[in-house]
Amino acid sequence: MPSSSTSTAPGAPPGARLLLRLLAVLAVVLGTALAGPAPEARAAVTLTRVTGFGTNPGALTMYVYRPATLPAHPPVVVALHGCTQNAQGYADHSGLPQLADRAGFLLVLAETGTANNASKCFNWFQAGDNRRGQGEALSVRQMVSHAVTAHGADPRRVYVTGLSAGGAMTAVMLAAYPDVFSAGAVVAGLPYDCTRDSSPYTCMNPGVDRSPADWAQRVRDAHPSYTGPWPRTAIWYGDQDTTVVPRNATELRDQWTAVHGLPQTPTRTTTIGPNGTRQEQYLAADGTVAVEVDRVPGIGHGTPVDPGTGAEQCGSTGAPYFLDSICSSLWIARFFGLDTTGPGDPGPGDPDPGGGGAACWTASNYAHVQAGRATTSGGYTYATGSGQNMGLYNTFVTHTLKESPTGYFTLADAGCP
Repeated sequence: MPSSSTSTAPGAPPGARLLLRLLAVLAVVLGTALAGPAPEARAAVTLTRVTGFGTNPGALTMYVYRPATLPAHPPVVVALHGCTQNAQGYADHSGLPQLADRAGFLLVLAETGTANNASKCFNWFQAGDNRRGQGEALSVRQMVSHAVTAHGADPRRVYVTGLSAGGAMTAVMLAAYPDVFSAGAVVAGLPYDCTRDSSPYTCMNPGVDRSPADWAQRVRDAHPSYTGPWPRTAIWYGDQDTTVVPRNATELRDQWTAVHGLPQTPTRTTTIGPNGTRQEQYLAADGTVAVEVDRVPGIGHGTPVDPGTGAEQCGSTGAPYFLDSICSSLWIARFFGLDTTGPGDPGPGDPDPGGGGAACWTASNYAHVQAGRATTSGGYTYATGSGQNMGLYNTFVTHTLKESPTGYFTLADAGCP
């Protein structure tokens, strides 16, 4: 995922020059191997390139997708593509522009190129680009300022999401500019500042295990004078990702739950989407979802999409790293509080749907166990908390479970709540 330019400053130690060249070669080989043959490019979404948005120290390119109908003071979503990708491809295949049309938000797409990085990765691992007030991080911040000023957007509702290197840069933006972003969604990314004392490739695979307190301190160090509130964070991972291994989802979870002062045990767990994505939510004291982890089964490294015209579908698989599974962009928009067309997560200020009453879940016994609502023993399934026998542990037996209080489930096949 990472790549550094092969150029070095005059007088750089021979070891540093060798490491930079090695990183560049590995990234090009990795990107080529994973991408495979590129499909025929066809731009489906009209983007507007924006110039003069600031001093742009990170030498990034800014694009905007503005829906035909946009409310006054709209929210802003910043999208950051992955390695070997660009802004156009991310717009065409992620489903974000269609959600912008439906939910009424301004979409800003930042783009990097080979002049910055041999594999067109955001430089999430370089101190010159992942710190507040400099490099690529400052360029993205300047894009937000321009969008707010030029389009009259709401500075209190600014969000960021991205894939892979863009996901890692999403974590950078949340840490470096917690005063700018209300929430973010990291897709196959990494914890902030992992490369302070580890190589980017070690961070990616096998990953780095640190204590929640250590990870959280790295976020606080990014903006030492800031005391909160901290951005809400969603974390998306394919459970078969070998590029940025799923261990990083756990480390990201540890980092952001600790930042929020929350334990690392989820408040509630369920399954979502057509493929049984496991969703773990960590609730703040006011009932809002401060941190969420979505573990997508059966996919590797990429943005989960679900092509089609259904209400729960979005995106396309017409380019590398867009994987047919679940419309992650829709669930991310719901996590941000922007899409309210279906079941989602409470946004800032919204009540916890299971906090004061009952939450209900209908699924197979297998899905209930995978989500933590039930356990299995001797081939049978038992509701977590009540211990009620739900029958055989398989995908053919379906039950409705009622959760009340949090973490205590009872059979509710006759009606719920």
